[in-house]
Amino acid sequence: MIRPLIRAVTLTAFLVFTPLASAAPAGTPGIERMVLVMRHGVRTPLHGEVPDGTRTGAPWPEWKAPDEQITPHGAKALRALGEADRRWFAAHGLIAATGCPDTSAVRIRANISPRTIESGRDYADGLAPGCALPVSHRMDGGADPLFEPLSAHPAKFDADAAVASIRSFTGGPAALAERHRAGLTLLETVLACPAPGPCSPVAPSAVVPTADGHGISLTGPIRAASGTAQVLMLEYLEGFPLAKVGWGRATPDVLKRLGAVHGALFDVFSRPPYMTAFQMAPTVDRILRDFTAKDAPRIDMLVGHDTNVAALGALLQVPVEAPGFAKGDPSPGGALALALVRQGDGNPAVKVWYRSQSAQAIRAASDQVQWTPLAIPGCDEGADHLCPLPRFKTLILARTAAARE
Repeated sequence: MIRPLIRAVTLTAFLVFTPLASAAPAGTPGIERMVLVMRHGVRTPLHGEVPDGTRTGAPWPEWKAPDEQITPHGAKALRALGEADRRWFAAHGLIAATGCPDTSAVRIRANISPRTIESGRDYADGLAPGCALPVSHRMDGGADPLFEPLSAHPAKFDADAAVASIRSFTGGPAALAERHRAGLTLLETVLACPAPGPCSPVAPSAVVPTADGHGISLTGPIRAASGTAQVLMLEYLEGFPLAKVGWGRATPDVLKRLGAVHGALFDVFSRPPYMTAFQMAPTVDRILRDFTAKDAPRIDMLVGHDTNVAALGALLQVPVEAPGFAKGDPSPGGALALALVRQGDGNPAVKVWYRSQSAQAIRAASDQVQWTPLAIPGCDEGADHLCPLPRFKTLILARTAAARE
């Protein structure tokens, strides 16, 4: 969930199903390097994710793992994801199909939270079993600007400008809530609290700077309901009996519809242009270095949060959607994957996918993974949807300029 100071939320064409990776189609340019920005795996609920004052008709089911941690099932799903990615990477010539890859070729960086670090380790265990690939992360306990740039208090951030951008992008929090009225009403039906309602806490819709001026605070129906919607989805992904998922009222279709309420948070914290610029400036620097430096790894995996994936999708103006999830609601383990490729004329270009398991596959801890090719609007050339690297660089630097000026 997103707390008053912008922190990570626990904070996405034809779908290519790849339970076994296939070789690149004839004519597809060869991949030289990849950067993936991935959400952590299935976790237990966060403290306060279901807000105090939320009313239900029956007790919430109990989780066996501690709060805010990757569950054993979530770890299993991540290992399956790593196994599938190993086949895909090998089929595209990035690493060998077996054995331990050189640590200079594969780098995994995680945010400082235990759930992201553990996700990186579980994924690495699937990608390269028995190899103990290192998962790097900041060691001093401070906010990592790569994953939580606003928590690092960038000097140029102007909270009033952020609020103006959010209001322009959304029409204001009340208008945003009204657009999601059907989902909010559906959540009330699932919670089924005793009359009189409502089941979710009531507060005025507002978006304002935090008292310290370093972040944004959102109140209102979206803020009150988004975390609850996410917890219901996590019950399904964890493998709870269907009779316990939303007390038997949250079917997969209902969960997908509720996911739009959770995804609406990113219309406040990630997608408005000013917010995107500050959320993504450090990531942009990392991507450009990975695509230009001689000592960059072949695969750079960044394990963060749904805010990171949503903000990168906003930066590139590409959709983030996995089967069983609402459009714009990043799936656990889902990643935006950017590849540096060499075109036929020898010039470098960038290709983008959303790589994910479906909700059903996560629930089953299956290695069935989809790579959905995405076209960057205004920088989309040919059947392979390539964006020439110089134009890509110009585009992403321009869209993060507010954080640099």
